[in-house]
Amino acid sequence: MILIVGLGNPGRRYRGTRHNIGQAVVEHLAGRLGVPLSDEGWVREARSRVAGKTVILAVPVTYMNVSGQAVRELLRRHRGRPEDLLVVHDDMDLPLGRVRLRPGGGAGGHNGVRSLIEELGTDRFPRLRIGIGRPPEGVDPVEFVLARFRDEERPMVDEMIGRAAEAALTAASRGLEAAMNRFNQRPAPAGEAVP
Repeated sequence: MILIVGLGNPGRRYRGTRHNIGQAVVEHLAGRLGVPLSDEGWVREARSRVAGKTVILAVPVTYMNVSGQAVRELLRRHRGRPEDLLVVHDDMDLPLGRVRLRPGGGAGGHNGVRSLIEELGTDRFPRLRIGIGRPPEGVDPVEFVLARFRDEERPMVDEMIGRAAEAALTAASRGLEAAMNRFNQRPAPAGEAVP
């Protein structure tokens, strides 16, 4: 079993913001797999099968900085372990358009990931980091992550969401290492073949 959790803030105000890109990936994945997310207490959740394995898709309905509470409850309900997770979240340290998987590590300044580490008592859970880029000079990082993507960024964001969903499916079906080998490479410039 793998539990793919997309972090974000609840409510219309935050929909489409940079900080909610993890949530957007899981919602995209649910649509792609044809399973609607339904309210299950602390999360919106759906269940599917991928390559013969059970996959739970979940989006916490808590605010980002306490999302660890929802994820802890999700694991308890499904009798899962932190290593069964794939946490999908935004990352300012990656350029817009990049996706990167990793098996664990610190919070890197991300309040949602910090909440998970505190609530789960470990940083040993896989993550799928979604690049949102750095704020322009003079722009407060909090304002930046809570802002929506600019119109000219949307094509790249839509492509990135699709690639992140594919990375999550690869991790679910073939394992984290196979997904890392395939998706942690820098994407080739347009028109250039990937070796």
